[in-house]
Amino acid sequence: MHAFEWLIGLLLGALLLSALARRLGVPYPTFLALGGIGIAFLPHAPNWTLEPGLALALFVAPVLLDAAFDTSLRDLRDNWLPVTMLVLAAVGVTTVAVAIVAHWLVPAMPWAAAIALGAIVAPPDAAAATAILRSVKLPYRVLKILEGESLLNDASALLIYRVAVGAAMASSLSVTHIAPILAYAIVGSLVAGFVFAKLSMLFMERIKDAPSSIIMQFAGTFLVWIAAEQLQLSGILTIVVYAITIARSAPAQMSAQLRVPSFAVWETVVFLLNIMAFVLIGMQLRPIWANLDASVRHDYVLVAAAVLGTVILVRIAWVTSYTAVLIAAIERFKLRPRRATMGRPTIQGAVLISWCGMRGIVTLATAFALPEGFPYRELILLTAFGVVLGTLVLQGLTLRPLIAWLALDDGDPVGHEVGWARRAAFHAALEAIDGNTSPEAELLRLEYRQLLDRAENNPDGLTSSELPADPLRRQAIGAARRVLFEMRDSGEIGDDAFHLLEMEFDWAELSAA
Repeated sequence: MHAFEWLIGLLLGALLLSALARRLGVPYPTFLALGGIGIAFLPHAPNWTLEPGLALALFVAPVLLDAAFDTSLRDLRDNWLPVTMLVLAAVGVTTVAVAIVAHWLVPAMPWAAAIALGAIVAPPDAAAATAILRSVKLPYRVLKILEGESLLNDASALLIYRVAVGAAMASSLSVTHIAPILAYAIVGSLVAGFVFAKLSMLFMERIKDAPSSIIMQFAGTFLVWIAAEQLQLSGILTIVVYAITIARSAPAQMSAQLRVPSFAVWETVVFLLNIMAFVLIGMQLRPIWANLDASVRHDYVLVAAAVLGTVILVRIAWVTSYTAVLIAAIERFKLRPRRATMGRPTIQGAVLISWCGMRGIVTLATAFALPEGFPYRELILLTAFGVVLGTLVLQGLTLRPLIAWLALDDGDPVGHEVGWARRAAFHAALEAIDGNTSPEAELLRLEYRQLLDRAENNPDGLTSSELPADPLRRQAIGAARRVLFEMRDSGEIGDDAFHLLEMEFDWAELSAA
């Protein structure tokens, strides 16, 4: 009962901190982590520690699936180069830089352990990025790059981590052993995510009850993660492929009666998981601090501070220098973006991307997952916590002022896509009832023409619409949906515009029930 009372209190306190953060205009994960630290040192506070496997499955898998489900493949392809530079190059450079700094400060630390530390703190966390990015207004291109990075960089870092831990614990580990492990993990995860998604859709399309469907969605997410881990694959990469594959087919197979409550429940659960994750992050300081010998605490804090500075500075240096080279190449060869949503890289955008490096639950969970007896495990734990807390506080609290100071504005390309797609959808709705001379059809045509006029007079897509309800109208909505699917599949509109309009037609379909 004592633990249950603390849990209820934590949830209510976290909600108050989240409300305060929104009122002050700062990302709520920072306040939650600081609140967790305060709770950890209260008298009689619970001593809850993270079990690594459970933490990743419980907190990362659903948040990652939710983010990956909304990912636009078109925009990911458009920005593949900057995303790759962050997912592979930035993670690799940060890992190496941290390993060098750690080994320089602690010469007795084995190189494998130093590399493991670098891999632990290198990737910005998907949960942290999603929670923070959704609370601030970013230019579309910058947002898509950061979303793509948050989906995939954990996978690349954890592959390095797995190899480094194996090398530290084994007497020898050669390239001939490492290459097959990496190849199996990468290729196997891609294949497994796709196969699991197809099997899941075959099963899920038979469920017509909303509560049962939602429960199976969460159960399926956890089962896919567990299966990937049991097969020694990358759970993160498997979940990303699983979610993206489902997102391409689910809108056409799932009814609005299932989709609307599903989205509402997922949004609530992901928010709840973020709350618990970041509160628990703060609560980990007490067990980490208590396990350290008093004689080494000062030295370990200095190492943690040096690694935190390295992580932040390396990202800034890499992103800004890479962007400067890319801008020079664009000017030299007169390159132009293929569509408005891609935008053009700018130094201001690079500064913003370089400052969006918040770490979170993945960094802490992988540090806790280090086996007992791992070289300098306590130092790695304290350093991982310092990097997580430091980035959440330093970067999280200054992100919104930085965005305001940079004054970035991309002209809302998603709004223009929404307006364009809405007009095309209403034209299709009118064509679907063309030739029907019934009085109901005449009334419906009049209504749709009025809606079409509103859409054409608002090309920025900011107007909203409510579609009326009866069997004839459902026929028109079906035709409008098909046009949206075609425009999304052809790349004429991105998934952000698609999902906004999908929501409109979902509510219209529900009103026609």
